Amino acid sequence: MGKTGIALARQIKPDLILLDIQLPVMDGYAVARELTKNGDLQDVPIVAVTSYAMVGDRERILAAGCRGYLEKPINPATFVAEIEQYLPARTPNGMQECIAP
Repeated sequence: MGKTGIALARQIKPDLILLDIQLPVMDGYAVARELTKNGDLQDVPIVAVTSYAMVGDRERILAAGCRGYLEKPINPATFVAEIEQYLPARTPNGMQECIAP
């Protein structure tokens, strides 16, 4: 699953990647590290959605390259708002807003 997800991300270049950490064969840590070293994808925010909630899990997930961390079970009432904070700002016509430094 991990390698398939990486290949798909390279193909479609998404605005955001939601990543489960518990994946077979290639875990989410390895997937995040691979995605962040890919030149075309290094700026795509990766948000881990995981049941890992032990002390140190959040830090390990962020160190692997994820920009965000959401614990399962997710709250459907707040989930969209939680992930929207990682997306680029958009104008009312749907275009990305560029903010000059």
